[in-house]
Amino acid sequence: MARIKQTILFICLGNDARSQMAEGIVNHFHRNRYEAFSAGTEPTKLDPIAIKVMKEIGVDISKAKAKDDRGFYGKPIDYVVTLSNEAEEDLSSFVQGRDYIHEDFPDPSEFDGPESKVILEYRRVRDDIRAFISETFGGR
Repeated sequence: MARIKQTILFICLGNDARSQMAEGIVNHFHRNRYEAFSAGTEPTKLDPIAIKVMKEIGVDISKAKAKDDRGFYGKPIDYVVTLSNEAEEDLSSFVQGRDYIHEDFPDPSEFDGPESKVILEYRRVRDDIRAFISETFGGR
């Protein structure tokens, strides 16, 4: 009998980088156990640098679209994971998740400086999110 995948909803502010990275990482590296989705409390559009740094690890998120977290209200989700303090504050009424997890990651779109430095910061956030996912969901 096939095991049913658990669902994870990653939420950040804009659904442009952090939550998209997390969704892509789970659906690529952990797809045998989980199905991930992402959304934002104030969705914008996908960040091109996030697309670039995800391709570096073999994950293509280029077709993703920013989604509003309200589109997930009422849907059964096993884990609701907020990736920013702002998202956690905005989700006080999101009651559909079986379990809630919060970890604050910096918004890479707020990094300034030369492109080479900004890309390094995006990579750091990507790698930190990947490590968080492995630590949090690797043994479940």
